[in-house]
Amino acid sequence: MRVVRNLERARGLLHRPVVTIGNFDGVHRGHQVILGQLRSDAQARGVSSVVLTFDPHPVGVVRPQAAPRLLMTLGDRLRTLARYGVDVTVVQRFSRDFAAITADEFVGRFLVEVLDAQKLLVGHDLNFGSGRTGSVETLVEAGGLYGFAVEVIGPVEADGVVVHSSVIRRCIADGDVCAASRLLGRPHRVRGRVQRGSGRGRGLGFATANVRPKTASIPMDGVYATFGYLGDEPIPSVTSIGHTPTFGGTDTVIETHLFDQFGDLYGRGFAIDFIDRLRDQQRFESPAELAAQIRRDVAQAKSMLGAPRQR
Repeated sequence: MRVVRNLERARGLLHRPVVTIGNFDGVHRGHQVILGQLRSDAQARGVSSVVLTFDPHPVGVVRPQAAPRLLMTLGDRLRTLARYGVDVTVVQRFSRDFAAITADEFVGRFLVEVLDAQKLLVGHDLNFGSGRTGSVETLVEAGGLYGFAVEVIGPVEADGVVVHSSVIRRCIADGDVCAASRLLGRPHRVRGRVQRGSGRGRGLGFATANVRPKTASIPMDGVYATFGYLGDEPIPSVTSIGHTPTFGGTDTVIETHLFDQFGDLYGRGFAIDFIDRLRDQQRFESPAELAAQIRRDVAQAKSMLGAPRQR
């Protein structure tokens, strides 16, 4: 997949592609329906499939106090879009100046002049342009004027719930990683880097990778059955998120105990897929009691995880 940073750099690059527009945070099951149709239409027409997305998230620019905790880093978003067969992704830097562009100017200047779109595939709830005045109705009307087709994809449901990034964020914030997985179509992934921790886990007999997250959307405090990733292969593990109450900690830490030994992980990139929640964080009267509980957590996680899951 080719990545183009900034819409103006795409000028003259594309010829009559099929285009979709959105933030695509999480690339969830609703997004996947759009991407599947995008790929199918583009292949049938013999043209490129193009995603136009934005970074940072528009809400974080227009209303910083309401900025969402994103489900993915930009890198993970791009990697996932590539896995769904997108040919070109244009990442437009979203700024206050860009937010001030009117809906009409956005269509004429970018969708028509720059991207040269012959068809747009969009979600039913799309809004764009200054004050979010542009809608799917705006696009349909503009399509008649400029000569591009518009197809609107309706809501996608899973387990009776309309799939939306904000719903998934709430599931993760509540610790319901199973529900999040069903809506995403895969486990929620937190990416980060291993940093030096207190070393208490090793002292208890359960060495951990202390992870500094890059992903903003972190499950609520608790203990989870997880798969860790140092590369492409999933490693069964248990992950604890919380304030280390047994030791009087105050800062939230993410600690993953891998069931295999990998030596010193300090400074290495690391990812965690959250499979299921085991229990709440709790305070134990002694390190020995905590170690006994960790042994039970490990046994329960091994039973849950079974064979490694592929993404």
